[in-house]
Amino acid sequence: MVALALMIPLRTDMYVPVMMEIAIAVATTAPTHGYDVLLLTGEEGPDAVRRVTGSGLADAMILMDVELQDERLPLLRQTDQPSVLIGLPADTAGLTCVDLDLSATGALCVEHLAELGHRDVAVIGEAPAVYERHTGFAERTLDGLRTRARGSGVRVLHRPCGGGYDAMALTLARIFDERPATTGFVVQNESAVEPLLALLRQQGRAVPEDVSVVAICPDQVAVQASVRLTSVAVPAPEMGRHAVEHLVAKLDGRGSDEVVLIAPELTVRASSGPAPAAS
Repeated sequence: MVALALMIPLRTDMYVPVMMEIAIAVATTAPTHGYDVLLLTGEEGPDAVRRVTGSGLADAMILMDVELQDERLPLLRQTDQPSVLIGLPADTAGLTCVDLDLSATGALCVEHLAELGHRDVAVIGEAPAVYERHTGFAERTLDGLRTRARGSGVRVLHRPCGGGYDAMALTLARIFDERPATTGFVVQNESAVEPLLALLRQQGRAVPEDVSVVAICPDQVAVQASVRLTSVAVPAPEMGRHAVEHLVAKLDGRGSDEVVLIAPELTVRASSGPAPAAS
């Protein structure tokens, strides 16, 4: 069997539709190069890598849900089996990685709000467990956002948020309690988008006249929200295709270790506007 293993831990604290969109791109691209895809969805960490490399189940691996200090990386560096990460660890030496440039993404979001005059910005992040694991995509976005905020005179308050209305209600209450002057939100949590918009409506805060919202999410989430969201798209299909193409190049003896970062693009829609004048 000629196959590529795709390791995609399906955790309850992750937004599964984006993960599956990447997986579909991998599963549809691989056959065009003559490869089947073996899907591994358990949270097995290094054990899953050992299982693939020691059993001949697959010829190469694509790994997702990459942490900054990922326990799978020492094994990847020791094996001759080709691999590609979708995501960036802290140390990329000897690895091939594909990802959205998330540091630039965070910077782009806060830059947009700063240009509109917003000076107090709250970041509604992923579930707390995502940060406790030091998952690369969440950490890098936050780093880029904070760095650009310091250079733009913007105060940033970051609060992780679980999925659902109740978690968003608690998080929003905490934000306005701690920073009553907040007029801008950056949301990196797709499941929080609609609860946030509903709660702002209930509180009589108009979007974008009173509060602006910028999201990091798939375009489909942005355009189907109750207010069409200004957003940076998560290019899930492109990430999946790039990963397969780099892995196939390695298998053919053409590839080399490299980091491929997809430049972010911000699309302005109806959810962002000038900061309200101070009363």
